[in-house]
Amino acid sequence: MTATLPKTAPFSAEEIDTLNRLVARTSPLQRSWLSGFLAGLDAANDVPAPLPVPLPRVAEKLVVVYGSETGNAEGIALKARKAAQKLGFDAKAFDMADVTPESLTGIKNLVVIASTWGEGDPPQRAAAFYKSLMAENAPRLPGVRFAVLALGDMAYANFCATGRAIDERLAALGAIRVAERMDLDLDYAKQAAAWTDATLAVLAPEELQPSAKVVRVDFKAGTHADEPNEPAFDAESPLAAEIAEIVNLNGTGSSTETYHLELSTDAVGWSYQPGDAIGVVPANDPALVAELIDAAGVGSDPAVARGLIAERDITTLTRPLVEAYAKLTGRSDVAALAAPDRYAAYAADRQIIDLFAEHRERLTAEQLTGLLRPLPSRLYSVASSLAVHPGETHLLVSAVRWRSHDRARNGVASTWLAGRKRGDVVNLFVKPNRHFRLPKDASRPIVMIGAGTGIAPFRAFVEERIATGARGKSWLFFGGRNYTTDFLYQLEWQDHLASGALSRIDVAFSRDQPEKIYVQHRIADRAIELKRWIADGGVIFVCGDEKGMARDVEKALAAALGGNELDELRKAGRYLRDVY
Repeated sequence: MTATLPKTAPFSAEEIDTLNRLVARTSPLQRSWLSGFLAGLDAANDVPAPLPVPLPRVAEKLVVVYGSETGNAEGIALKARKAAQKLGFDAKAFDMADVTPESLTGIKNLVVIASTWGEGDPPQRAAAFYKSLMAENAPRLPGVRFAVLALGDMAYANFCATGRAIDERLAALGAIRVAERMDLDLDYAKQAAAWTDATLAVLAPEELQPSAKVVRVDFKAGTHADEPNEPAFDAESPLAAEIAEIVNLNGTGSSTETYHLELSTDAVGWSYQPGDAIGVVPANDPALVAELIDAAGVGSDPAVARGLIAERDITTLTRPLVEAYAKLTGRSDVAALAAPDRYAAYAADRQIIDLFAEHRERLTAEQLTGLLRPLPSRLYSVASSLAVHPGETHLLVSAVRWRSHDRARNGVASTWLAGRKRGDVVNLFVKPNRHFRLPKDASRPIVMIGAGTGIAPFRAFVEERIATGARGKSWLFFGGRNYTTDFLYQLEWQDHLASGALSRIDVAFSRDQPEKIYVQHRIADRAIELKRWIADGGVIFVCGDEKGMARDVEKALAAALGGNELDELRKAGRYLRDVY
């Protein structure tokens, strides 16, 4: 049957009818001849042939791998991925916990963003990847073009050690370094953005260079389809929140001061989830600022004092600062203090004021300010659920005070917050922590382990579970010094036990008996029951001091559950830590 022209053909109805009757009477040979005749007629009249449709260009692939402890490296990685996608890269970002060195083979473009934790260790989620990369049997990576951005804290001797080691190891495995590594301190944001732009420009092929005309494509694929929007508030543009309540939770006679703060945060764009951290932009002690100015020989200037109070870190004695002070003053004795075999011993429990007071020189205001790094914000685990406390944000802060080298010392943010009162304003921002969240399956049991202010996120967890009607069991291990003075939120926990919102609580008060008892001892005592909770799908959360409590708890958990079991829980996202 011969096909007819559709009614949508570019002819009148009468012409379509005529053509259909004519074509219906033609043979296959006649139709073939007619087709060739019409094509030749077009060619003779110089009718341009349709241009061939170009094949779509395959986007240049780029992989961003990050190792993050507090979320800084992760945040930079996600921004780098987004910037690469806007340039036309097919870019994806991966947590080091989700990749292996073997998965890097064959990658053409690789960006690594790595934080250093504690005394030079990789972040806990990056530990397995880091160990495999450093192993003798790590795979060769010829042809992989790479660049490394390292994050750290100059207060630690092994500043950016993880990033430096990864950078050197990738080159040793045959990868091609296309951009120099950059090592960044706590004030990393602007430098990280500039490094990212420069590195992507180097990695980009010619057709993706900024001058090239490239159709921008918003790639949605990757491991962060649920990536949140940019926060409405950050360290540079925080929310000014008024203190609605501030209470010392410790009883009379306690050796510690732990403050519960309630802040009014009913503002458009302010949002957080249990497990997130709240950044506090602190201010320095004016008395210490005055002492520092005097020790540096800077004349009295209210403007200089105001700048130091609000903008500069006047306490942390870093090795680069000692070196810079030695170079500025020409003092060989100060230079000797920065030597690798002397710095750690000298800096232990000392601050900048010690260096200036013990090695006095007269500085200008500009020289003094130039020696000091920007004042970093401090992070505190949020202690409330928005579902229970709409328009509010609760924090739990322990005022840090100690004495060393014949000087009284104060924690910058903690004692500043402790000295606030109702009606005072505190500048805040939210630091999301995707890796310390309640399980999506609300029927899963949760085990919460914390000491002192490490209990803060667990107050938020239980409140959130009450608000959402979660039916999963919950078990709290809490440690403090004395039952009568240091049982933080005691009445709330008792109410939660009575209502069933909290299934079980085990406490350890170290100073209430001759032998010291800590949460790790309670974990050992409850090992059999703990195994049952884990077998039922339980998730373990740990919050507290990394050097002491968190390491001892990990040893106790490994002994109770088995080291391999704990590693498997970590890989499965069922052993989560928020440590500091």
